[in-house]
Amino acid sequence: MNQLTTFTSTPQGAAAYLKTLPAIRERCSRVHDLAKQGKLEYFDYAPDKEDQVAEFCVNIIKRDFGSNYQSIPPHGRWRHFDIDKPRIDELLTNWSDSISDLEVCKRLIDLFLVSVLLDAGAGSIWSYHEEDGGVYSRSEGLAIASLAMFKQGIFSSDSTQPYKVDAEGLSKLSVERIAAAMQVNESNPMAGIDGRATLISNLSKALRTNTTFFGPDGRPGNIIDYLRSQSLSSEFSELNARIDVSSLWTVLIEGLAPIWPQSRVEVGGISLGDVWLCNALKNQANLDDDNVTSLVPFHKLSQWLAYSLIEPLERILHWKIDGLDFLTGLPEYRNGGLLVDFDVLTLRPGSINISFYPPSSQIPRLSPAHPAIVEWRAMTVIELDRVANLIRKKLNAPDLSLPQILESATWKGGREIAKVKRPATGGPPIDIISDGTVF
Repeated sequence: MNQLTTFTSTPQGAAAYLKTLPAIRERCSRVHDLAKQGKLEYFDYAPDKEDQVAEFCVNIIKRDFGSNYQSIPPHGRWRHFDIDKPRIDELLTNWSDSISDLEVCKRLIDLFLVSVLLDAGAGSIWSYHEEDGGVYSRSEGLAIASLAMFKQGIFSSDSTQPYKVDAEGLSKLSVERIAAAMQVNESNPMAGIDGRATLISNLSKALRTNTTFFGPDGRPGNIIDYLRSQSLSSEFSELNARIDVSSLWTVLIEGLAPIWPQSRVEVGGISLGDVWLCNALKNQANLDDDNVTSLVPFHKLSQWLAYSLIEPLERILHWKIDGLDFLTGLPEYRNGGLLVDFDVLTLRPGSINISFYPPSSQIPRLSPAHPAIVEWRAMTVIELDRVANLIRKKLNAPDLSLPQILESATWKGGREIAKVKRPATGGPPIDIISDGTVF
């Protein structure tokens, strides 16, 4: 995958570029450059505070892992299923004598993909009650709820095979059925439940349409067959493959393109998904009418999917994935909240109209399209790289990967500092109106 630094001359070329992994860092870096010059619209940037963030994260790593940094798992959906007990390992044990490793991996990809797409922020009120009495909220609650749905066969069209996700099974799901399975009601509301249901409906269509990636039965796990065809290994075997991350990215960004809301940014008639207009960039240049040079891509859920799907490919099939450094830190409210709570980023006084503050609240509530959120997310991508480098230096652990740092430090750190700063809710310092498709 070649890293491009400029847009091509056509709208279609610009759209293609904005859907690449290198575009995320390149465009976010442009926003970060403005921050260093004090030219953002909504945030002041204090790079001298980054060391405090890194020190906070280092202490969390030492607390949880001592000096055994190699034991730190990567950031991925697997962790959320196993928050307090090994739920995925229990599945693997139940399957071990009856199916091949290839089918095991396909089932995990089925589960992880649909679970990630149900993972956008649920809000601070919703929780899920597991059958054994456990109560879980936020990402872990959403993961455990989706696992229960998977085990019940809710995503499968085959009554004899519940452990499967396919287009036909998803097509039968309604908002009401998803809400019931996730225990959503008036006293247990979930933010963005309609958006989640729309994603699932659109996923069914995408799986059915893109047979090159998902096979004739429209199954997420069939991406393994496509990836095998893209293997870099000279002598391919089921348990010995090297693929480039760009092959997986093609599946996620092209194969799943139909799932994203069509109301978002389009360039050259191509819907771009998690790509947004950044006013700070727009104000710094003379732009054409299409404003493509002021757009910033994040592709957060697609990257979250990539991190989550890579793990079973590596753990179950022992595949080697090249090019992982192209993936970025995830621009969501935990990682971004860590930066705001340590004053690396501070909202400029008066920059957010008072109308965006709910009654008796000092926390603004903004949509994902609000230019302040776009600035926040762009800064988060680059700051995660910078903080990760500081963490590696402080621990003398140059091989500590970004996925490991996201898992053990920044995402966890964002959650922990939020509980300190806002113990009543543990919510972020800036509230995002979730449509079920971004955060």
